[in-house]
Amino acid sequence: MIELERDNDVFVLTMVDDENRWNTTFVRAFARAIDEVEASEGAAALVTASAHEKFFSNGLDLAWITSDGDHPGGDRSTFGAEFMGLMGRLITLPVPTVCAVNGHGFGAGFMCALTHDVRIMREDRGYLCANELEIGLTIPVPEVALFRHKIPASAFHETVILAKRWTGPAAVAAGFVEAAVPLESVRSAAIERAASLAHLAVNREGFAWQKEQLYGQNAALNHPHGAAHMLKHATDFH
Repeated sequence: MIELERDNDVFVLTMVDDENRWNTTFVRAFARAIDEVEASEGAAALVTASAHEKFFSNGLDLAWITSDGDHPGGDRSTFGAEFMGLMGRLITLPVPTVCAVNGHGFGAGFMCALTHDVRIMREDRGYLCANELEIGLTIPVPEVALFRHKIPASAFHETVILAKRWTGPAAVAAGFVEAAVPLESVRSAAIERAASLAHLAVNREGFAWQKEQLYGQNAALNHPHGAAHMLKHATDFH
């Protein structure tokens, strides 16, 4: 399901489970790979990629959700908490993260891409899309919060309310994907970008702290006070 290798300072996590649909078994395999990344020391970065030619991740495993229980996807009752917890770990991972989006990323796949610090997409094919409304679901509040943090306001509305399908070039223009490149360059461009950022993880504690200030409890971006008040009372904010 998940392969993890290391290229100098860059961990490369490759999803190898066909369309990489999310179920409990897949979440746990992914989490074990993240455990290994977190256990490392010194300069490091993570690239998340897919082995599928067409899909980065095709979202929730609907066949598993609708199965009679005889399915290798694991315990359905724990999925929500475990999946959301994993996404929370990724967005605050104490190393720089780069997502190599080589194809379609729908629903949970789009979420996974957004938890990374940088996204690089294929330029000619493939969409990122929060398609929950199109398939009769709604977007959970924590997922909406993730989108709001990572996607500029106008594009956020199109994403959450209009289920817009974002191509690589359109996502770059909207500001939430860093680059769109040819398919054969997606993985190498992501690894190169990750390598350029790996030194930021030498101070793991500081890197983790900075991410928590953006995305953790009482995050700076959500604080009720304005910047002027916070600057004048800086000792109150740590």
